[in-house]
Amino acid sequence: MMRRIAGVELGGTKCIVVLADAHGTISRQEIVPTLAPATTLCGIEAVLDAWAAEAPFDMLGVASFGPLNLDPTSPEYGCITSTAKPGWRDTSVANRLSTRYGLAAAFDTDVNGAAFAERRWGAAQGLDDLAYVTVGTGVGVGLIVNGMATRGIGHCEAGHMRVARLPVADDAGWHGACPYHGDCVEGLASGPAIAARAGVSGDALDDDHPVWDEVVEALAQMTQAIIAIAGPRRVLFGGGVISSRPVLIKRIEARVRSLIGDYLTLPQTDFITPPGLGVKAGPLGPIALALAATKVDCAAG
Repeated sequence: MMRRIAGVELGGTKCIVVLADAHGTISRQEIVPTLAPATTLCGIEAVLDAWAAEAPFDMLGVASFGPLNLDPTSPEYGCITSTAKPGWRDTSVANRLSTRYGLAAAFDTDVNGAAFAERRWGAAQGLDDLAYVTVGTGVGVGLIVNGMATRGIGHCEAGHMRVARLPVADDAGWHGACPYHGDCVEGLASGPAIAARAGVSGDALDDDHPVWDEVVEALAQMTQAIIAIAGPRRVLFGGGVISSRPVLIKRIEARVRSLIGDYLTLPQTDFITPPGLGVKAGPLGPIALALAATKVDCAAG
């Protein structure tokens, strides 16, 4: 019998709830708007309750926007912590769903989930060291080292690192869009940052608009740091900003190679690429997390 794996991708604007098997085949999918925590979680539970009434789930995975408490020894494990999203700070997610469905929920960031999905089914199959970068409403980095997501005091937050900014003539007064760090990478390269900097949505800008130079520089410097610290064999770039303007990937890679020079030997091909799963990387993230937590192989069904 095929396993019934329930997954929740909790995003900043919408949540995608899926039912899939160990092969990554999605049989059911519903979208729940991300509103206030109580409203959103009740909406997610309504979807899952209907599916669970048909047959119980074998596994449950949750991939969420962060920051998250991922320390299983902490009383706050499974909570969203210091998010800028109104009302969501200190919201319990994993424990609430685990209790409701009688399953230990595999819980991690949405970008770590996408990274594990790409490793299992997408453009990073067979790789134990990879990074998945999403550039959209924020800049998130999923980082897998030796087959495991990085831990320590928390998960990877490379999107909030500070980078050297390009000298730009009209730079006066532009301090970045991040509410925590101003001109960190997310504050310079995310969708809202691009709109704040240019005065219009990134979708309305030509490819040669100077704001893209700043975006490429910030993302390239972040990627250089990730490569120097963790040595991923592949770096995948996804998210709304990238998928709507894929030419940025080649520009980012060219700048990364320029920054590193000949100090490190980088793969000549398939090094900085789009995700193989495309828009499915996110929804399949919680499914991949559940499978990784229970060490289930695809052949198990």
